[in-house]
Amino acid sequence: MNATARYVVERNEQHDGVNHPVRIEVQAQGQGLLVVILPSLGRASDEFDHIAASVAKAGYRVLRPAPRGIGGSDGPRVGVSLHDLAADVLAVIEAERAGPAVIAGHAFGNWIARVAAGDRPDLVRAVMILAAGPRKVAPLAIQGLEHCLDLSLPGAERLHWLQTTFFAKDNDASVWLDGWYPDAARLQRAAKAVTPIEGWWAAGGVPLLDVWAAEDAFAPEGSGWRLADDLGDQVISVRIANAGHALIPEQPEQVAQAMVDFLKQLPHTGPGPAP
Repeated sequence: MNATARYVVERNEQHDGVNHPVRIEVQAQGQGLLVVILPSLGRASDEFDHIAASVAKAGYRVLRPAPRGIGGSDGPRVGVSLHDLAADVLAVIEAERAGPAVIAGHAFGNWIARVAAGDRPDLVRAVMILAAGPRKVAPLAIQGLEHCLDLSLPGAERLHWLQTTFFAKDNDASVWLDGWYPDAARLQRAAKAVTPIEGWWAAGGVPLLDVWAAEDAFAPEGSGWRLADDLGDQVISVRIANAGHALIPEQPEQVAQAMVDFLKQLPHTGPGPAP
């Protein structure tokens, strides 16, 4: 039941009056309520293998659509907004014919999740945010991200920036030396830049789980900012110790448990285990 299958969803996207094909490769496993997992900026969803298996074992159907430019996914790469990238995810949910789904987004992926929830509330019942950043990210974190994406830098230099930008001080950042897709990251950042934040920040008012890392350089614990400060009772917050912005490779078991706990407390309206 927990074996992973792959399939492709296709759709058309219109730019300047011209239809362009979009292809989305999906990894799927498990049965039950749909849970869609979206990776961070410029990264693939393979690093969610452990978490996806744990969530599927708990009684859910886990879908991992590959972002454009990664794996077998592709589509227009110019003039794209977060709404277009969210439409890729929504097409996957529609193809399953078993929505609405809960979408989990890691870092950049949480922006797409929130846009999807606002665009199609009929297809998204809740959003799980994993290591979200504030409205304005600390400049040093942005500088570090640029170096991490620069694959021309020596490995030792990139490792330094990965450690200080993405990982808690006692965790091994070398697991993220590989697995970066700079072209996909450029597409994603351009899409974010043209999509006004006010249109997606509240995720259409759906329930939100905010899983935040205690040593996240993008949203330091000492900054005093939490998503619940902006959105109030819409948000359930879970703090993960000994983790930075990378979070997923650092504390996969704790993240999976937080996700399953949140899923179990949602009202039971469709397939999947009752709370």
